[in-house]
Amino acid sequence: MDLHLIPGAVATPEERDAIDSVVAPDGSTTALRAHAPPNTRALLLPALHATQARVGWISEGALNHISGRLSVPPAEAYGVASFYTMFSMKPRPPTVAHVCDDIACRVNGAEALCHDLESRIGKAGETTPDGRAVWLRSPCLGQCERAPAVLFQRAGAERADSTLTGATADTVLASLRDEVRPDPPPRVYADPARLLRRVGVANPERLDSYRANGGYQALGRAFALGPAAVIREVADSRLVGRGGALFPTGRKWDAVAKAAARPHYMVCNADESEPGTFKDRVLMEEDPFAVIEAMTIAAFATGCEQGYIYIRGEYPLATKRLLGALAQARAAGLLGERVMDTPLRFDIELRRGAGAYICGEETALFNSVEGFRGEPRNKPPFPVQSGLFGKPTVVNNVETLVNVLDIMGEGGAAFAATGTEQSTGTKLFCVSGCAVRPGVYEVPFGITLKALIERAGGVRDGRPLQAVLLGGAAGVFVTRDEIDFPLTVEGARAAGATLGSGVVMLFDDRADLRDTTMRIAEFFRHESCGQCVPCRVGTVRQEEALHRLGASPASREPDVAIIDDLAQAMRDASICGLGHTASTAVQSAIRKLRVFG
Repeated sequence: MDLHLIPGAVATPEERDAIDSVVAPDGSTTALRAHAPPNTRALLLPALHATQARVGWISEGALNHISGRLSVPPAEAYGVASFYTMFSMKPRPPTVAHVCDDIACRVNGAEALCHDLESRIGKAGETTPDGRAVWLRSPCLGQCERAPAVLFQRAGAERADSTLTGATADTVLASLRDEVRPDPPPRVYADPARLLRRVGVANPERLDSYRANGGYQALGRAFALGPAAVIREVADSRLVGRGGALFPTGRKWDAVAKAAARPHYMVCNADESEPGTFKDRVLMEEDPFAVIEAMTIAAFATGCEQGYIYIRGEYPLATKRLLGALAQARAAGLLGERVMDTPLRFDIELRRGAGAYICGEETALFNSVEGFRGEPRNKPPFPVQSGLFGKPTVVNNVETLVNVLDIMGEGGAAFAATGTEQSTGTKLFCVSGCAVRPGVYEVPFGITLKALIERAGGVRDGRPLQAVLLGGAAGVFVTRDEIDFPLTVEGARAAGATLGSGVVMLFDDRADLRDTTMRIAEFFRHESCGQCVPCRVGTVRQEEALHRLGASPASREPDVAIIDDLAQAMRDASICGLGHTASTAVQSAIRKLRVFG
């Protein structure tokens, strides 16, 4: 193949070493040669990550070397690399601070933090005087309960990414000098404690601690039941997806198990990027073996030999702990050729995203893993028929999978006894914003939004509640007079709301909801992949209309009409859910909260 390499562009020894460390001579990843993907292009994302991590940017020489190793034309490799915000295609300092200015951080001082950084080290994007660092504004980093938050990307052979929460200008400056500060423990509140029962109890970095606290009992029971019975128990539990789509898990597993095409793939969607959402991060950081065990059960039930965890690039601690857990599980015979001395052959590879909200959409995720731009695919065909690498694929998010352990432990019918007819089991909610006790709350389906807010201590400083953002940036605003409804699928639907990914963000009477609404519109405009016209143009025009509304109340009626027309067009014609939901919070803010008069 004539790759048309970039003339005169040669990788440095350091770049070559970084790339070759993740791409083995046979074209597989060096970590999992026994489970090589069906083509070398699927290693493009790991190779780009390796280059970025070692030298801080991706040069034309590095692109040439990657292209030669993976047989991907440099133009296509550039198209993939430039798609992700965490990759830089031009030189930049070895330390980059991504300062979150998204909605949860905004109500917790992010704008003041950004102004302090501007006055002390320069504007966003300007290199510090010593040439060693730069800071940038960032969308949500998934640290909303500990806002404001900063992600540090640190390039170099011995350096690692980290996060800083409860950030101030002083702590950011200290971290830019490589003074890494450990994050405080997660804030979790559970009644009953099922999904969160090991958080703060078991050591997340030790397999023996996980097993001492009930780990791998569920997999043992799954082996005793057999694949068909496992799927039957999951179906009896009436478990539905916890990422917002609400698709019945048992039905999905059954479709993949019956698919004739081989191989089958198991994918854990850990690209938790919805602003205000952080529950999956807590599970991965504090109970990583549970994610691996649940994936193994799903693989056993559906006939998968290879799994992938696709985790967002902004989660360095979760990435580290999952990699450690995978290595320990493999060494203990819990992954690999004969899992727990049974005929099951199953292994898992972790893939990091690189800053693209759209990759939380399952088909965009598949494209990203395969080494293409993270753009959604048209459906049908659905993933159970043609998913990753064009094969039948089970894809579930972290919270959905971890529920499977309890289903195996107590049976599907017993699991379904908690909650309601359409909403079974417990649910994790991410409470943030102006709450007294922000954190992850595990509660039975059916608790009211009002009761959950009371569990979180209500609004801090005794201030009045102005509104609640339910479901995240793709959700809706709920007024303080509308909070007494049950948090169930059916209860939210009846209230004209959505549970989405479990976001419950509180705003007190001092919060600037006009500013929040503008930030939501900016977020969707920035995160649209641009593949389809309704979303690519609609998110831009929506933001423009909001700016006009903010500048001149006289334009209210025509601009609100424009926003409504755009919303309808995006819902009807966008390829994926980003366009379908890009206007929901905006419209509810305009109509219910009257934030623009």
